[in-house]
Amino acid sequence: MEQVDVVVIGAGAVGLAVAAMLAEAGRDVIIVEAGPAIGMVTSARNSEVIHAGIYYPEGSLKARLCVEGRQALYAWCAARGVTARKVGKLIVATDDAEAAALDGLHRKAAANGVDLLRLSGAQAMAMEPALSCVAALQSPETGIIDSHGLMLSYLGVAEDHGAMLALNTPVLSGAAEADGIRLDCGGAEPMTLKARVVVNCAGLWAQRVSQSIAGVDPASVPPLSLAKGNYFDLTTAPPFRTLVYPVPVNGGLGVHYTVDMGGRGRFGPDVEWLDHADPDRVDYQVAPRRGDVFYDAVRRYWPGLPDGALAPGYAGCRPKPHPVRAAAEDFMVQTPSQTGVDGLFTLYGIESPGLTASLALGRLVTGYVAEA
Repeated sequence: MEQVDVVVIGAGAVGLAVAAMLAEAGRDVIIVEAGPAIGMVTSARNSEVIHAGIYYPEGSLKARLCVEGRQALYAWCAARGVTARKVGKLIVATDDAEAAALDGLHRKAAANGVDLLRLSGAQAMAMEPALSCVAALQSPETGIIDSHGLMLSYLGVAEDHGAMLALNTPVLSGAAEADGIRLDCGGAEPMTLKARVVVNCAGLWAQRVSQSIAGVDPASVPPLSLAKGNYFDLTTAPPFRTLVYPVPVNGGLGVHYTVDMGGRGRFGPDVEWLDHADPDRVDYQVAPRRGDVFYDAVRRYWPGLPDGALAPGYAGCRPKPHPVRAAAEDFMVQTPSQTGVDGLFTLYGIESPGLTASLALGRLVTGYVAEA
């Protein structure tokens, strides 16, 4: 059994940000990752959008950490050569009911400290001639980012400050003991670690990891719902210069238009609620038949979408830490007083805007660890 200071479970964007901030603060950190590489699951299956902080209830962790994270992220990327571009976005209303909903979004954004510009349909369509809408909100602070480059920069900072990464090292079980938290790890070279501090950033598997550690308060582990999001690639020339989002839908932000770092367009994600809560059973294949719904959704704001222009792309999965399937669910960051185990911190429900908030989440957890 190896005695260690801090173990971070999970090497996605948030786990790596937490590890980087803890290591930079002087803690000795080991990152254990079940997969063969960093950021292979949720962090590799998203829109790579830097969100402004528009959609989240005032005072929520999502609202606060998205705004803090966005501001910190642009500075971090500029200082470390990570590609990030402010391309802006339009949230568009295609009828009067959606236009009224924009008013609520505008107020919510203002309460979160986010400046948006209200545009008429004519103004928005002058900016984007392929667009069809009756009104829009413009977000100049929204951007896109090289998520893998970001994760490599987090890992680089962590390793520069002495952190170590163990891949192919799943946490199988553990227990709260008098002198720390025992973690039994599997893989080709099984090992047992005894840590003073453990930060569970296992993403889709966070609940499973918590339930495997004897001593964790069962009541502290929230139920899990899984929402798959499918993306379709655009096979024609990009129709817009900026990102285009519809009015949000239950469980997500609607089928929106984004571009990758190479300028290629894509649409998604949709919201496909899964009938199980097992991350190992998620099928990331995109069913071509779901494209029928995409055509209908996209043509509400881009009537010129040609038949046959959408090809199945990739899919991701959002961990929803509640039985209620709603878009307004907040991040959950539990400290030892909630987990019931000294030294154990756990993050649940880190979905969008988790990538944008990753640096802010890392700093938040580092502060909690320092206070414990």
